[in-house]
Amino acid sequence: MSETALHRLAARVGLARDWIDANNRPQQVSDEVLRKVLDGLGHAADDEPAILASLRAVEAAEDAEHLPPLITAELDQPLPLGRYFPPGSAVRCTLESNRLQYLTLDAQGNLPGGLPVGYHLLQVNDRSFTVAVAPPRCWSLADVVSEPPPRCWGLAVQLYSLRRPGDGGYGDCLALEQLARSAAERGADALAISPIHALSAIDQQHYSPYSPSSRLLLNTLYASPAALLGERAVRMAIEACGLEQVLEDLEQRPLVDWPRAADARLRLLEALYLDFSQADHPLRKDFDSFREARGQALEHHCRFEVLQAHAVEHGLGADWRNWPSAWHDPYHPEVEAFANAYPAKIEFHAFCQWLTERSLQRAQHAARSNGMAIGLIADLAVGADGAGSQAWSRQDELLANLKVGAPPDILNRSGQDWGICAFSPEGLKRNGYRAFIEMLRANLAHAGGLRIDHVMGLRRLWLIPRGCEPDQGAYLEYPVQDLLRLLALESVRHQAIILGEDLGTVPEGLREQLAAKAILGMRVLPFEQTQPGHFKPILDWPDDALATTGTHDLAPLAGWLQSRDIDWSQRLNLIDAATELHWRHDRQKEREGLRRTLEANYGPQSDNDAVIDAAIRYVGHTRAPLVLIPLEDLLGSDEQPNLPGTTSGHPNWRRRFAAPVHELLDDEDAARRLELLAQAREQAWERDR
Repeated sequence: MSETALHRLAARVGLARDWIDANNRPQQVSDEVLRKVLDGLGHAADDEPAILASLRAVEAAEDAEHLPPLITAELDQPLPLGRYFPPGSAVRCTLESNRLQYLTLDAQGNLPGGLPVGYHLLQVNDRSFTVAVAPPRCWSLADVVSEPPPRCWGLAVQLYSLRRPGDGGYGDCLALEQLARSAAERGADALAISPIHALSAIDQQHYSPYSPSSRLLLNTLYASPAALLGERAVRMAIEACGLEQVLEDLEQRPLVDWPRAADARLRLLEALYLDFSQADHPLRKDFDSFREARGQALEHHCRFEVLQAHAVEHGLGADWRNWPSAWHDPYHPEVEAFANAYPAKIEFHAFCQWLTERSLQRAQHAARSNGMAIGLIADLAVGADGAGSQAWSRQDELLANLKVGAPPDILNRSGQDWGICAFSPEGLKRNGYRAFIEMLRANLAHAGGLRIDHVMGLRRLWLIPRGCEPDQGAYLEYPVQDLLRLLALESVRHQAIILGEDLGTVPEGLREQLAAKAILGMRVLPFEQTQPGHFKPILDWPDDALATTGTHDLAPLAGWLQSRDIDWSQRLNLIDAATELHWRHDRQKEREGLRRTLEANYGPQSDNDAVIDAAIRYVGHTRAPLVLIPLEDLLGSDEQPNLPGTTSGHPNWRRRFAAPVHELLDDEDAARRLELLAQAREQAWERDR
């Protein structure tokens, strides 16, 4: 068999056979792994005839006869179309405004750059396509502030960690609304939150916010129904369901009990829906208009939720890939018939989405109306559960049989399997980037900013075939230029800033690409060392990245200073004795180095509380356009929200703050640190203007 043909096929679809690992050593993907990944991409590669047939199919799909349904372009820049049309062709342009514009391809077959920003329908002879004309960059903090340079600041919070009376055992959108008001009153510009994507309603044992069922819809557990339907309606529903004691017990717990809390919340929502559906409710028109506006994406998700619950009840399991073949197709007559048989169940899930979206809308309104320049910053997970709603409804655009992860590196010698699936580059192109655009719009709908988790995924992702180990994967290239243009277009449309989590192994040149599009990178204090114990000076921090003291995957400063993360890794046998000793040795050097750096800038640090104060001032004094401080660091908490590499043993995504949300920022430590941060940002602005 010709190995060359296999390698040609891999290269043609964007699979990298050769790559450089975290130790800067060249690596090569084996032919066996290439075949498995190609199969997951939809290209048979078992033998030479299959490989050659796949090559012919790929080449045919990319020839001049296959005009893409959507092509991206830069504002005021010519668009090369000579591959599809002869020079001098007449072009009929129907702009988004429905105004007609007529253009002519030049002698090289280029479309002149005269179209405005937006999505426009172009017709050349008897062929039509959409052109997405993108602005040169995303909406930026320079567009937000009235007096540049931007030196904004905000808080970062895990939504579920908030506490309020009557919350049912975890933080919801009403708690978020209260925190937004409190933070805005103290001068914050932004409030970054953990992902609130839809999880499976039937499987509450899996509650990681970064493994959603769909990134198009919301986690309905976060709805605050009392804010829309009234306290009396909620109180009566609680009594009707006999939930008083259960909810009180859940609210007293230091950790979220997700299965019990979810069960109680769903019972409450079902009772509220029953009341809502039996009468001519005053909010019925708003609900109906919401359902119509959200269209197919909402309808498919609601159908999936009901179908999944039915499948589990009848022993077919929650994974749609194991269901009868007719149920694999969202458009199949059997799925349509099923939906028609259970209209109330489907409407219930739409009702829950409506409550959640309106609750989130209220939180963003509270943030902006109380003075925040940005308001909420949503968090976009890098992928979705291959067994979930989004993968089911957008099968040609998501790779349900490949999992996203990371190759082996210094910290994870076996590699990482994140258990989620990603977009198909070919599927995105075939469908005019529909799934990507609708995802951006859904997540920007009620936010002033969007954090893109593992932003390197816009350029490439490490994909692992189902059933394989993380080291048996390969990097798949993505159409980064098209994705960045669409991101800029939607960002400007929604007047929302874009943040890219660029921690880890970053492909060469990507940070420059992101900066050119005004996408802020991310710099985290514990990582900003040239070598252990040597922290970067304040003015060496870049002005094209946000600055922060930590992330949800790291120990907060108090825990970092105490080596709590190393303690956990040792306790759960995640590291051997030699690694533990090495980590503790390096941490001691890092602690001493941070203290030296802070003392050089702010004088002697008497204890760890003083070190945290100074560290917050330190990042506040950088040239970063935006500084985000996790609520854990404001309060001096020592435990982290998530311990990477664990699914048990550590209470991931369950920790709650002890104080109610309306008291959090009045905490003595938090109040002092907020004032220090605000002063540091003001001083940085005065220094740099």
